[in-house]
Amino acid sequence: MLGRILCTVLFVGAFPSPAGASQGHISVVLLGATGDLAKKYLWQGLFQLYMDQVSSGHSFTFHGAALAALEPGQRLMFDVLKKLSCPPDEAPNRCAVLKDQFLKLSQYHQLKTAENYTALSREIETLLHQEGLKEAGRIFYFSVPPFAYTEIARHINSSCRPPAGAWLRVVLEKPFGHDLESAQQLAAELAGFFREEEMYRVDHYLGKQAVAHILPFRDQNRQLLDPIWNRHHVERVEVVLKETVDAKGRTSFYEQYGVIRDVLQNHLTEALIFLIMELPANVSSARDVVQHKLQALQSLWGLERSSAVLGQYQAYNSQVQEELQEEQGYVSTTPTFAGVLIRSDSLRWEGVPFLLTSGKALDERVGYARVLFKNRAYCTQSGTLRDSGHSQCKPKQIIFYFGHGALNTPAVLVSRNLFQPVMPKHSWKEAEARSDLHIFGQPLSDFYTYSPVKERDAYSVLISNIYHGRKDFFITTENLLASWAFWTPLLDSTSRQSPRLYPGGVENQQLLDFEMVGGGVAFTLAEPAQLLTPSGQMPSDFRAIQSKFRHSPLVSAWAEDLISQLASDMEEAAVRSVARCGQFHLALSGGSSPTGLFQRLARHHLGFPWRHTHVWLVDERCVPLTDGESNFLGLHRHLLQHVRLPYFNIHPMPVHLNRRLCVEEDGGAELYAKDIVALVANASFDLVLLGVGTDGHTASLFPRSENGLEGAPTVVLTESPVKPHQRMSLSLPLINRARQVFVLVLGKGKHDITTLLSRVGREPRKWPISGVSPSSGQLVWYVDYEALLG
Repeated sequence: MLGRILCTVLFVGAFPSPAGASQGHISVVLLGATGDLAKKYLWQGLFQLYMDQVSSGHSFTFHGAALAALEPGQRLMFDVLKKLSCPPDEAPNRCAVLKDQFLKLSQYHQLKTAENYTALSREIETLLHQEGLKEAGRIFYFSVPPFAYTEIARHINSSCRPPAGAWLRVVLEKPFGHDLESAQQLAAELAGFFREEEMYRVDHYLGKQAVAHILPFRDQNRQLLDPIWNRHHVERVEVVLKETVDAKGRTSFYEQYGVIRDVLQNHLTEALIFLIMELPANVSSARDVVQHKLQALQSLWGLERSSAVLGQYQAYNSQVQEELQEEQGYVSTTPTFAGVLIRSDSLRWEGVPFLLTSGKALDERVGYARVLFKNRAYCTQSGTLRDSGHSQCKPKQIIFYFGHGALNTPAVLVSRNLFQPVMPKHSWKEAEARSDLHIFGQPLSDFYTYSPVKERDAYSVLISNIYHGRKDFFITTENLLASWAFWTPLLDSTSRQSPRLYPGGVENQQLLDFEMVGGGVAFTLAEPAQLLTPSGQMPSDFRAIQSKFRHSPLVSAWAEDLISQLASDMEEAAVRSVARCGQFHLALSGGSSPTGLFQRLARHHLGFPWRHTHVWLVDERCVPLTDGESNFLGLHRHLLQHVRLPYFNIHPMPVHLNRRLCVEEDGGAELYAKDIVALVANASFDLVLLGVGTDGHTASLFPRSENGLEGAPTVVLTESPVKPHQRMSLSLPLINRARQVFVLVLGKGKHDITTLLSRVGREPRKWPISGVSPSSGQLVWYVDYEALLG
């Protein structure tokens, strides 16, 4: 039956193909064909693809699939297909013919077992053989929950792949994990069945016309933007999505995800990256665009708890209790509003705040990305007499307007006192300069305003890009994991934080307004008493902690609070040392644990006496200093490049001499020891920061190490049990000459060694950290709750 219909469609005379033979057949399989997303957007998007490409030379069949049996599933699917519509500019006769063809080319399948997938593949192959068609490729659109991905992927890979020479494109809907760990697990499972180039992860915001035009706009206006698209001219960047609806009916999803996972980690981050990434020479190169996006993501500073303000509309908790049948006393801490401050360490954007904001039950429905420029002008003429559009004293901004709001359409707006942009006339038209409509307090006539010639739904745009194989409109595995690596620390640090309650809608007034304070953000108004949560603190915040650990002072708290305290104690020690002798000699360990500390020092401790501080390395891996494994490179990225430290006060370990790494004859360890003796009084550092490995090692002093655990206070070469094996390290006797030694221990992974160390004596041959005992100084342990209590 389908074969006869396909034959009829292929040779219908009304829609001739371009000259030449058929380019092959494409089979589109929509999994979850009767679900909400398919009903609202996907079938319409597939119909739009068919209308656009019917004369392209490709032939199509559309296979809706779900778990439902054939008869009820077919009935549900065709109820949706009958309601498909054509764009207003489509001729009614052509629309009717195309819709009739599309329905005839669509078929429902129950896909539940491996046999079902085998049968589908056999049916496609038989159809094409009968019609003498070559297969160009297959598209499988996963409009199903992520927990079903792995099983479906296994079936497709084993029995439903197209033959050699034809491509496979697998389309995946968010959510792509819940945090970094779950995203890594899902990515690893899918990688077992599909190649990276076969996977298209959808973020439908990348299909919104204003978002999709950010890169083309920057490219087409490159000459005008290049001089001003940087920290010297941009005051801030805002990416905002406000919704008037609440989460009613979706609380089961929202309790798992919340606003950050639902909107900020994906939609708003993607729009931000389009704004701040370096422009590749060729924006049409998907590979170059994807690579530049990744570099922009990796340039972002790590987030901490003070980077965000969180809110929850008042009715949310009762909605959760009702829909999820929670007990009356249940208190949800899931945020429905978030404002997040992000910064980049790239030269272009250093110091420029990026503000991402989204929430439910707000005063309006609107989305936009806004670049606000610094205003350097002073205008002597009174405001009423100035040229309304071109006055240099008016705000200068570029806005990518996603839709809804006052304009109720996608748009690109450029302040008239900036420049008149280049816009493609075939796809964007200049809108009427209305003075009765206001955007950000300015009449629309203050802007050059452009809207799409033809508005298209985001899913129609993305489905077209899938057909054309445009990977830059989709999320690669590497970019996905980089995004989760960026957001997960904030999610972890705010998981126990009670959000501010807000009434919802216009009644919010200024309650959710926030401002940038001390490197982070905070609400501008104090929280009204009547909106305070029933329980201001979580039960897990209350712990009885001993004040000593291994007979030395112990400081313990949740990780972010602990790092904050440690940074303050380090600054206090530095100020005291500079007051006493004019200098502060600080020896720092590498690894992942102190990264948050370094970032804290760089962002929040502006009174730290860096000009009088000498920074030394406790240990170093024997790799070039530019290698990603280098402790010095990590220190540079997260601290040194952000503070005003005289370059001659920075002392990297000389592991790379004579074009060789840690060769004993080159004498790198001896050179470092001599520098310490020459510059540090009595070779006694003012402060040494250490960490602890799960095997009890500290610095690069490992259990049963032959060097550095005893003997002279010096610098030694050591061997690590893990790569890179060769290391350089301060010896234990040299560490023990310090005035103060702070030991930082973070995370559940350190709980076992922490427990063990609390019970053993001084046995540095077994556990080198147990040998840390300053001869005339002070040892302080900074251990977070997870490491201490598990």
